[in-house]
Amino acid sequence: MEETSIKKSNHGPNVRRWREWRNINQDVLAEQIGVSQATLSSYEKKDKLEQDILEKIAKVLDIPVEAITELGEDSAINIVASTLTANDNAAIINYYPSFNPIDKIVELYDKLLQSEKEKVEMLQEVLRDKK
Repeated sequence: MEETSIKKSNHGPNVRRWREWRNINQDVLAEQIGVSQATLSSYEKKDKLEQDILEKIAKVLDIPVEAITELGEDSAINIVASTLTANDNAAIINYYPSFNPIDKIVELYDKLLQSEKEKVEMLQEVLRDKK
C-alpha cells in the first residue's frame, strides 16, 4: 500500500525561525521589508505567505526562498562556511590582543603591593601613637 503525506506549509513559523537564527528583531526585519512590526508578526503566524512577501523576507535574511518554503517543522539548520565573505576574515584569523596580559597582571600586582605598603605604614603610625 502506498503511503502519501501532505506537506503542511509552515512559511510563517519558518520565517520566525530564520529571523531568530539570524538574530534579527521583528522591528528590524519589518522595517527592511517595508511593513509594520504588527504586520510581520501576523506573517509569522500564517501557514502560507505570498511569493512576493517570501522573496522580500528571503532577500533581507540572505537565504533562498526555498529555505522558508521547504523547511519542515522538525528540521534543523546547519550553517557552515557559507557565512564567510571576502571581507569577513574574523573566523579564520587568530585573536591577538593589543595589550600584553602579563603586563596587566604585573600592573595589578604593583597596585596590590602599594596598597599593602600603605596599610603597613598606617599600622606603624598607630603603634607609634600608642607608645
